[in-house]
Amino acid sequence: MITPLASIIGSGFLVLGPILQSRFGVLAPLAMAVLCLVAWAFGAAIRVTIAAESEQATTTVARFQSLSQAILAFAYVISVAYYLNLFGAFAVALTPWNSELAANLTTTAMLALIGVAGFRGGFRALERMEYGSVSLKLAIIGGLLVGLAGYFVTRVHAGALIFSPPTIGAWDALRLGFGLIVTVQGFETARYLGKSYDAPTRIAAMKWAQMLSSAIYMAYIGLLAFLFAPTSEMLSETAIIDMMRVVSPILPAMLVAAALAAQLSAAVADTSGAGGLTAELSRGKLPPQPAYLALVAAGIVLTWSTDLFAIISYASRAFAAYYAVQSLLAALHSHGPRRMGFAALALLGVAITVLGTPAEGG
Repeated sequence: MITPLASIIGSGFLVLGPILQSRFGVLAPLAMAVLCLVAWAFGAAIRVTIAAESEQATTTVARFQSLSQAILAFAYVISVAYYLNLFGAFAVALTPWNSELAANLTTTAMLALIGVAGFRGGFRALERMEYGSVSLKLAIIGGLLVGLAGYFVTRVHAGALIFSPPTIGAWDALRLGFGLIVTVQGFETARYLGKSYDAPTRIAAMKWAQMLSSAIYMAYIGLLAFLFAPTSEMLSETAIIDMMRVVSPILPAMLVAAALAAQLSAAVADTSGAGGLTAELSRGKLPPQPAYLALVAAGIVLTWSTDLFAIISYASRAFAAYYAVQSLLAALHSHGPRRMGFAALALLGVAITVLGTPAEGG
C-alpha cells in the first residue's frame, strides 16, 4: 500500500488546493470529487489487468500491453521531474536563496541522489527511503487538516466563510480538470510490483491507497474551498505556504517539510515503478538500475527546459494515454456492460490526452 499511496499523495495537497480554489471557487470540492471518481474508475481498469496477468495473452492483448508499458515509461520520466521540481521550489521557499536557479539546482541534486540510490541499492534501498518520508508526510498532513478544521470552525462562528464563484467557464474547467489528472495519479505503481507481491495483494493495496488518498483530498479541499478568496497569487508552486500563514504560524514550516517528504516519496515510488516496468518490458533481461539512471537524466533535461505547470499538464496527458490503453485492455478481459464501460473509459482517457490544459492556461 505504501508505494501507490506515496505516489498518489505526492503533491496533490500542495498544488491542487490553490489551483482548485482559484479556478473553481465554491465548486472546488465537486471538482475534487470528480477527479477522485475518475481516478477510481481508471484504477478499476488496472485492477482488471492485474487479475488477468495469469491468463494466456492473445497477440492483440500482448501488443496493447507493450504499448501501455512504453507510454507509462514516458509518463514516469515526466512525473519524476514534476515531483522533484516541486521539491526544489519548496526547499528554497523560506530561505534567502528563493530563486528559480536555486530551485533547479536543488531538483538536479535530488534527481542525482535518487539515481545513485536506485543504482546501488535497487528497489529495497528506494523503498526504505520511501517508508520514512511517507510517515513524516502523513503526520504533517494530519496536522494540516486539524489546523484547517480549527480555523474553519472559527470562521463558521464568525459567519465569515467565503463562497466564491468559479472564475472559468464550463469548457475551460473541464479541460483544466483533464490537465490535473496527474495530481491523483500513482495507483498504477502497484501493477509493477509483481516480483514482490502477488496479484490479490496488489489489488487490495491499490484500493486502500485510493480510498485513503481520496478521503484526505476531500477533507482538505472541503475545508480550503470556503476559507480563502481566489487570487492570481494562488497559481504559483508554493502558494499554499502563504495561504496557511493565516491558519497557523507554524504551518508554513510544516508544509515545507511535508513538501520535501511528499515529493521525495512520490519520486521514489515512480522511480521504483519505472524500474519494475523496465524489467517487465525486457522480460527480466534488463535490471531496473539502468532505468533509474536514464530516468534521472531525462528529468534533469526537463527541469532546465520547461516550467512546472507545463510539466503537470504533460504528465497528466501521458498518464491519461496510459490509462486509455489499460481501459481498453480491461474491456478485452471483460464482457457485457463492463466491457462497454471500460471502452467508454478508454475514450475518456483519449479525450484527456488530447484536451488537457495547464492551470495557467485554464
